[in-house]
Order: sequence, then C-alpha cells, then structure tokens
Amino acid sequence: MNMKTVFSSSLLRAAVAVLALQGAAWPLVAAHAETAPVAATTQAPDVFVQSITADLIATVRQDKAIQSGDLRKAIAVIEAKVLPHIDFQRMTASAVGRNWRQATPDQQKRLQEEFKTLLVYTYAGAVSQIRDQTIEYKPVRSRPDDTEVVVRSVVKGKGDPIQIDYRLEKAATGWRVYDVNVLGAWLVETYRASFAQEVSASGIDGLIAKLTERNKQLATKKTAG
Repeated sequence: MNMKTVFSSSLLRAAVAVLALQGAAWPLVAAHAETAPVAATTQAPDVFVQSITADLIATVRQDKAIQSGDLRKAIAVIEAKVLPHIDFQRMTASAVGRNWRQATPDQQKRLQEEFKTLLVYTYAGAVSQIRDQTIEYKPVRSRPDDTEVVVRSVVKGKGDPIQIDYRLEKAATGWRVYDVNVLGAWLVETYRASFAQEVSASGIDGLIAKLTERNKQLATKKTAG
C-alpha cells in the first residue's frame, strides 16, 4: 500500500468516523456530557470512550454549520473534545516504527505534528457525516489494575456491521486512545508499512515532507470548502 493510497484510505475514514459516531447510541451519556467534563481518571475504559464520543455527538448535532460541512468548526470541536484524549506521541512513534529512534528530537516533533494534523483533517471531514447508528460494546476483559486495555465494539446501521476496537493506555491523567482497529486492521499498522517505505526511499525528512504536502492539500480543500 503506497502513501497516496493510505492517505485516502477508506479504512482511515471509517476509523475516525466511527469514533465520532459512537455517541449516537448513548443519548443519556450525551445529555450528561453536555454539563460535565469527562472523568478520565475514574471511569472504566469503555465508559470513557462512550463519554468522549457522546460529548462530541451532542455538540455536532447542535451545530448546523458542522453538519453542513464547515470543516473549520469541525476542527475546532475536535481539538477541544477529542485531541486531549489521544496519545499522539505514542501513536506517531508506533506508526513510524524502528525509524522513530533514528529521528532527531526536532524530526520527532515535526512528525508528530504533521501526523496529528493529517488525522484531524480526516476526522473533520468524517464528523459532518454523522447519522443514526447503533453501537454494541463487547465486555471489556481487564483487571482493575491493568494500564492497557482494548475496548471492542460493533457499529450497526445500513449495510454490514463494522467492527471497531480501541487500544487505550492509562496515564497519570487517565485513559488515552493510541490506536484504532477497523474490520481487523489497526490504524497504526496500516501506516507503519507505508511510512517505512517512504523513509527507505527518502529518509525521515522525506516522510515529513510527504506528510506536510498532504496536509497542505487538505488545507486547500478546507479553505475552498
């Protein structure tokens, strides 16, 4: 899978879209989330995921501009309600793989910034497509002292059910998402192969340049929209 294919991958769009759609099946959680912050340090991991997405859904459904495709507003909502709960440093390091250790601190910082921007742009385009879906969560198999867990779910709507799983880690501030699995393919692993191919061909700076170029293209589309 080459870089162009990954950047336009329906897998990625499905992953970020369904993370937003999780709240559709939890109206009671959504109503509560409008008036209370996510208590990431005390919630069970599955409730944590539900709370984030329910809060996002409640906001999007009240904003006609986002529903009409206003990506600027969608990005603002994502930055406020989603980004604080994602470990982009771990996600980026895992996606870059063994080449991460070869990157300088400045290169690591730039990689993380560009990768985050790429996911934010993709997520913003998906948020405006929220419709009525139902979510079935699987029982979480973990112990109270576990610091890493997987939250599994199935999205049901038009068409075949979609399997969506989340890898979470428990940091000092609470749970954070660091990977998403759509239909059996983990997001980080999907990027790792293409990133390694780009680094092999043009080095770390080449990968940064490729990410930067793609983000500029997405920014142009956002402005045009």
